[in-house]
Amino acid sequence: MITPQETDRAQVLIPTKDLTLEMEFFEQLGFKLINIFPDDNPEVAVMSGFGIQVRIDKSSKVTTPAIHILSDSPELILGTENQLSSPSGTVITVGPKTYQVPKPVTRHKFEVRQLRDQVPWVIGRAGMQYRDLVPDRLGGGIMASHIRIPKGGPVPDMVHYHTIGFQLIYCYRGWVKLVYEDQGPPFILKAGDCVTQPPEIRHRVLEASDNLEVIEIGVPAEHMTTIDHEMELPTDHFRPEREFGGQTFCHHKADEANWQTDVDKNMRFHDTGILLATKGVASVKVFSRENSSSESQTINHQADILFNFVTEGEVKLKAEGQSIHQLEKGDAFVIPPNLDYQLTDYSKDLELLEVSLPGV
Repeated sequence: MITPQETDRAQVLIPTKDLTLEMEFFEQLGFKLINIFPDDNPEVAVMSGFGIQVRIDKSSKVTTPAIHILSDSPELILGTENQLSSPSGTVITVGPKTYQVPKPVTRHKFEVRQLRDQVPWVIGRAGMQYRDLVPDRLGGGIMASHIRIPKGGPVPDMVHYHTIGFQLIYCYRGWVKLVYEDQGPPFILKAGDCVTQPPEIRHRVLEASDNLEVIEIGVPAEHMTTIDHEMELPTDHFRPEREFGGQTFCHHKADEANWQTDVDKNMRFHDTGILLATKGVASVKVFSRENSSSESQTINHQADILFNFVTEGEVKLKAEGQSIHQLEKGDAFVIPPNLDYQLTDYSKDLELLEVSLPGV
């Protein structure tokens, strides 16, 4: 791989028929002249601004480019216009410099996604295979993915972070080796364990077992991932109390779980600690059948989003106005707020992952 040197520069090549007019346009935008040649009859001008250089060249035969400037004050550059065009036709647009996490309004609906439907797996980042568990994403409110890596070993990942509202990684099968900013040395996330990835915490996936499967929840569905080429992990400091976007890192270990009873569902559950770590942004619980009872009460909820994934066993889902669904491991469902529903016919090995947003 060729590595750019500190003194290397890149330029945007702009064709023009009138060098003077083109220079005046870019000067009005805030660009400054760096080079111009030849002196007696200028053909090329190099101008600098907004972190880039433009090379305006009368002899160039390329098509006109578009330049996207990043600024949180676009009106200072474009005035009242949505975009500007130079005399040569180069289009200038301005987008926000600071990425803002979108806040879509949830489009509530009853949703069931079953593994036996044979929905194709899609190749995603770092070669991982993805299956969408909430296809319409409730209008952009949530991304729920079943992710797998059939062949284990080192993962071709880089140090990166997500500008996001909430993110959960639940290890469903196998194990994965992870490392996080200010959270100590790399560690193994085993089946049944989970972590939250607070907004913009740097992290990296290092290694995976054969047949690794994880459930990833991201809110909202669309968010920015940024590669950090400067930071090396692990970091020197161990600061588990550090907040990232108002949340702390949470690593829940299934073998240290404190089980409780949910009388409405007639199931036992353990809280992962994510409600506290996210300050109420989300709640994540794992449920399993507790005794001879094999059905819940008729229940509903007042959260914005309630997502469930069947990690083991079988269960029937009955919801008001909906047909009965026989669910098996690998299936997922979303219950909209205030909809009465009931879970019945629990198998002895039934286990559910439940994610509530906000946490309740």
